[in-house]
Amino acid sequence: MKMNTERFTLTTDDYLAETNALFYLSDAVTQLLEHREEYIQFGIVRYFAEYFTSVKNGNHVLFREFNYIKATPHNRASFIHIFWKCFRQIGKNGDLLTVLEYSSLLQLLCPDFPTEMVQNTARIVLMDDAMDCLMSLADFIYSFQLQFYYEEFLESVLVIYEDLLEGKNPNTVIVPTSSSAEPLSSTVSEETDTQEGVDSSVFLECINGLCERFKHKHPSVSCIKEILESNLRVSYYSFLMALAKHEGISQDIGALPNRSDLLIDPEMDQELERLVAQVAISPTSNSSSSAAGLKEPPRKASPRKSLHQRRRIEMESDGSTEETDSSEN
Repeated sequence: MKMNTERFTLTTDDYLAETNALFYLSDAVTQLLEHREEYIQFGIVRYFAEYFTSVKNGNHVLFREFNYIKATPHNRASFIHIFWKCFRQIGKNGDLLTVLEYSSLLQLLCPDFPTEMVQNTARIVLMDDAMDCLMSLADFIYSFQLQFYYEEFLESVLVIYEDLLEGKNPNTVIVPTSSSAEPLSSTVSEETDTQEGVDSSVFLECINGLCERFKHKHPSVSCIKEILESNLRVSYYSFLMALAKHEGISQDIGALPNRSDLLIDPEMDQELERLVAQVAISPTSNSSSSAAGLKEPPRKASPRKSLHQRRRIEMESDGSTEETDSSEN
């Protein structure tokens, strides 16, 4: 969670609203009450310390329900970052996946993650066409970042776009007694029938008005302006694709690196190399330790991961295969 000196100028209520501190405190208490026997064993103070440390580090969203991971901007950014860390290797291998396959990957991290969100992401990548096509990780993840982080904003932009296609201007109030209203609407409709998309300058004006009154997060106006001013006309999905590829969006959210660095993660690469080296040195270590009875006993699965279990799996998601090795017979 980003911290800056501006927080010292906020009122108490504004600070709590901006940081969602009460939301996290409420969730921490709820989790404690639901699993009191487990958490009380190692102390209440330690529990709260570890809970808020995981929130700060962005690991708190692992295996949580969808309503939780989308509840705050920090949760959304954390989930996007974890998805990249866990499945970066797919992009490094050059694998292309379908909508259902990406949906399955997301549901490994969030069991009730909706397929509809993944389908909306695919429409950005594939321009609302050929939804059964394969997608690279790079194309998918930046579009997913845009769709997931700015979901409410994109829904409002779509309403504006559809109104403009029908000849309506969301920022214009039409007086019912005006005789020019109906001819204007029909004229615009005829023009849009022959040209793809809507007028970029009018679209920009409407989106600027939306940003001024929007309560949720939205992309920076400078990014939107840069994209729309470079085209005379624009379609909804071409606009979203341009936003998804804009490096300013990733910098604002802070969850993904620039596209050129997407597949680079030195720490994870070093860990993978270390594990591969260990396997190469002692290829029969698993069977020998199992025969000798020295193998670590398998951990009993729980339908709801505790804080300690989540932290263990978080470490393994960065490339470790320790859990897999310890469960082999």
